[in-house]
Amino acid sequence: MKIRGKFFFDGRDKFYLKGVTYGTFRPQPDGYLFPDKDIIDRDFALMASHGFNCVRVYTVPPVYLLDLALEHNLKVMVGLPWEQHITFLERDTTRRDILRRIKEGVYACQHHKAILCYVVGNEIPATIVRWYGKTKIEAFLKQAYHAVKSIEPDTLVSYVNYPTTEYLDLSFFDFDCFNVYLETPEKLSSYISRLHNLTTDRPLVLAEIGLDSHRNGELLQAEILTWQIKTIFAKGCAGMFVFSWTDEWWRGGSEILDWDFGLIDRQRHAKPALYAAQKAMNSIPLEVNEDYPFFSVVVCTYNGSPTIRDTMEGLQKLEYPYFEVIVINDGSTDHVADIVKEYPVKLISTPNQGLSNARNMGMHHAQGEIIAYIDDDAYPDPHWLHYLAYAYRNSTHGCIGGPNIIPAEDGPIAMCVANAPGGPVHVLTTDEIAEHVPGCNLTVRKDVLLQIGGFDPIYRNAGDDVDVCWRIQDAGYTIGFHPSALVWHHRRNSLKSYWKQQKGYGKAEALLEAKWPEKYNGFGHLTWQGRIYGNGLTIPVKFKKDRIFYGTWGSALFQSVYQSGGFINSIPLMPEWYFLSALFAIIGILGFIWWPLLFAWFPFVVSVFMVVMQAAISASRNSTLQPHQKRNYKYKSLIIALHVIQPVARLYGRLKHGLTPWRKRGMDFDLLVLFVFGKHIFSYWSEKWRSSEEWLTLIENDLMNNKTRVRRGKEFDTWDLEVRTGLFSSSHGVLAVEDHGGGKQFLRFRCQTYYNLHGYMLCATLCGLAVLAAMSGELFVGGIFWLMFSIAVYRYLIETAQCLNSLYLAFHSLGDVDVQPGIPKVIALKTKPALRERVREYEHHEETMQDGMVAEVKMEAIRD
Repeated sequence: MKIRGKFFFDGRDKFYLKGVTYGTFRPQPDGYLFPDKDIIDRDFALMASHGFNCVRVYTVPPVYLLDLALEHNLKVMVGLPWEQHITFLERDTTRRDILRRIKEGVYACQHHKAILCYVVGNEIPATIVRWYGKTKIEAFLKQAYHAVKSIEPDTLVSYVNYPTTEYLDLSFFDFDCFNVYLETPEKLSSYISRLHNLTTDRPLVLAEIGLDSHRNGELLQAEILTWQIKTIFAKGCAGMFVFSWTDEWWRGGSEILDWDFGLIDRQRHAKPALYAAQKAMNSIPLEVNEDYPFFSVVVCTYNGSPTIRDTMEGLQKLEYPYFEVIVINDGSTDHVADIVKEYPVKLISTPNQGLSNARNMGMHHAQGEIIAYIDDDAYPDPHWLHYLAYAYRNSTHGCIGGPNIIPAEDGPIAMCVANAPGGPVHVLTTDEIAEHVPGCNLTVRKDVLLQIGGFDPIYRNAGDDVDVCWRIQDAGYTIGFHPSALVWHHRRNSLKSYWKQQKGYGKAEALLEAKWPEKYNGFGHLTWQGRIYGNGLTIPVKFKKDRIFYGTWGSALFQSVYQSGGFINSIPLMPEWYFLSALFAIIGILGFIWWPLLFAWFPFVVSVFMVVMQAAISASRNSTLQPHQKRNYKYKSLIIALHVIQPVARLYGRLKHGLTPWRKRGMDFDLLVLFVFGKHIFSYWSEKWRSSEEWLTLIENDLMNNKTRVRRGKEFDTWDLEVRTGLFSSSHGVLAVEDHGGGKQFLRFRCQTYYNLHGYMLCATLCGLAVLAAMSGELFVGGIFWLMFSIAVYRYLIETAQCLNSLYLAFHSLGDVDVQPGIPKVIALKTKPALRERVREYEHHEETMQDGMVAEVKMEAIRD
């Protein structure tokens, strides 16, 4: 049994775990907690005849049980029990004894073909975990994991967790197991989504589900078990185990008689739940009927001949019945068209116009209500469309995405690239709603995509998915995420291609920032509202520990970890951190002229150390290498190197295309309305009544259309709008509206500038160094620092003027044509008359202009 991504595979076939728990039973004279051999034989035969393929046992089984399981084509999840309910780490002798017995259990079952996996524990009580702390428990479980692997390195190993200790980081196990008892479909569905996000790209198995028929009745047990099984598989779990096979249950030295969780009773009579479970498991992962949507799968390719055959083969293996495949050949110069013609798909060849134009071409030719975009270097899981169809049918999302995982057969460089930063990742704001999903696995309702105008042709290679996700959300729709709607995505297989890709991403960031300045901070980096998921993310060096929500006295049923972080931790992650290192190096070099500056080499070394340390931590903790790869120092060394050079490539692309820390955003200031210091109040008389929210929306839209970075005030802010055009200063605007009857209003808009503390510190430091160098007689060094000080002050004043001028002009444009919220973002500048005329011409002749001309006009507008 092997694992690929989110699922188990038996050879080349996907293997869903359809399991049931067995035991524990009254001890036999031989010491085993199982029934007689003939009873086990009859039980296993009945299990197999009702569709089960796995059995979970809680203690080490006798060999004859494994033989019977193999005879009935059942796989066995073997539990390796130990005293997890006590403070087992108090003495080293206890810990060593536990590890010894775990090894003895593995030796007893070693190499048996019926073994599915081993589990090295089951629900360590929350009080015990809290007593020792998560770090010690995780370290011990890792020891138990390696104890099993030392005997059977190729077997699968897991630990069965539960919601009360979900915060444990058990990513070193091969897959994740949870015992979950939730008795409403909504709660179970929601919690499975949460567990998927905790397990990331590993399989998720629910190791215990079920209902007590003693208290709830046999019919309700059958009803609840039906939707539990259907929900579990439709939500993308790799398997489940029903608790339990029989009502017999022996625990703590006595038989339990007041709980009846079994599918059969103590006399081996079947309950309705057995037949309900069989019926629910007949259509895995879910039953598809004519009510499910028709998909148009669109593949856009440019010289994709090395990988597109995998894409075509994967699409032929899709088991979903209602879909078509459209391939857009975007002016390829290789033989990709010849390859595509070998398959029953629709091929459309066009001149090379870029990725967004190709996506739009596929949109216009799509017949389906859902368009599913997949890259030409990716291929889907056979149930890709099943999971997406379920997600669309059970939501109103305008767009849904899924993960993309590197195929195991890719080479070592590709594997390292997959665990390096800069890959296609998704951003989730909740367990089920995304802020962004990558374009290699992006699906969208066709009517929604048409409503927002399709993909923006300005993005020829990258950035199109980010832009379209933001516009979908601006139009009022949500973006969903299904963790098992996965595709296998080949990564770059050479350092040269990886470098080129990251430079292209830097260019895409520059284009996105020019169009969406409000999404970026002063340094020019995206301020995602959600959490970024995926492998290869650079982990910052943390100065505070993560916090765990235990509840009062550790009583919370769902205990989660809250990660520490903040702006200070994120600064070393920015590509511009290399500028800081270079600045310290330059100052250190000046130290050979004026010796006090030699101390700058210390912060230089610290800045470089931070980069290397972050890379080393990330290569160790945030990678999906196989065990043999983790032991190979070459893999970790290459991943560390990629973490170091990736920001350099991204920075090069950003700088080349104008995304610099010293860039200017917003409207140019006019010396006639140059405001720098103090508060300024502007007024406006309106003959038309509007609410305060409408007036502020008009001001905000005008700022956004003029490429000004604007932010709304939140619940506790005393200002309405904040404008920032650079690094050093920002301006706040507050609106007051006076009603004068007859629908007339008098508006007062107060603007005030706020100077950032780091700007003060920078200017003071440069000025102080200039003075000290001059006093020491080093006029050359002093002149350099004085020049730097003058540039900083100049930037201070210019940014301030731009901030206030932007608010001033936006407020005084209220008499112009209204900008309605929710429309697609197009070029609408008021400070460039000639360009504005060209944009009007573009809007007038949009239907007749070629896409290349549209992109040219938009590119010129964004550059200006």
